Amino acid sequence: MIEALSFNFMQNALFSGILVSIACGIVGSLVVVNRMVFIAGGIAHGAYGGLGLALFFSISPLLGALGFSIVLSITIAFLTYINKERADAVIGTIWAFGMAIGIIFADMSRGYNTDLTSFLFGAILSVSNDDLWLMGITCILITAVIAIFYKEFLAISFDMEFAKLQGLNTKLFYTVLMIITALCIVACIRAVGLILVVALLSIPPYIAEKFCVKLSHMMIFSAILSAIFTITGLAFSYMLDLTSGASIILVASFAFFLTKICTKNRWA
Repeated sequence: MIEALSFNFMQNALFSGILVSIACGIVGSLVVVNRMVFIAGGIAHGAYGGLGLALFFSISPLLGALGFSIVLSITIAFLTYINKERADAVIGTIWAFGMAIGIIFADMSRGYNTDLTSFLFGAILSVSNDDLWLMGITCILITAVIAIFYKEFLAISFDMEFAKLQGLNTKLFYTVLMIITALCIVACIRAVGLILVVALLSIPPYIAEKFCVKLSHMMIFSAILSAIFTITGLAFSYMLDLTSGASIILVASFAFFLTKICTKNRWA
């Protein structure tokens, strides 16, 4: 594995894995604390519609996924903020709508020769320098927004009604949280894909939640765990010639079940 780092594609894969881990550790902690895993899944799968549109109009797939997922995240924020009791139906509908749009526009695209499977399951070994720039900018943006408005996100995460009574614009920060989730998902497409990104957003924070009292500590620990899972999975995929995204999630899943077994007396 060490000698493989002399190759540019392995260096890009390693750097992208670290950037994705930071973003997922921070955003994933908020997703788990706010019980938004299913919502994140809806945004992730719905983003496939943006890939199909990008293919049809011959634009950057990541740009298409970014624009479409942001629109979906704002829509989901508006609909679920008003009626959280029926959020499952809203997410399910948007989930199916995005996937259907993506498939239809991919079918309509002439000269279709793009492997959309890599966007579904990830292809971290094919990360380009442009992809790294996108991930880096997204990671910096996410970290900056959450650092600046940490108290506000903390407030809506643990008691939104009380935060609203204190005069906080909870609807605005709830929407911003949705948009940040969409940005994180798009940044992770190349690494683990749209289907598997939800696992990277949820598994490390689930584990970290059992050992951390503060949200900030949970974010840091989640990012570290995510980096460990990503690097370990990347090493296994390289040595055994396996799909990188699936290898990363498999390592994270084993860690999840091992943690649950070892802490069964403390597991809520």
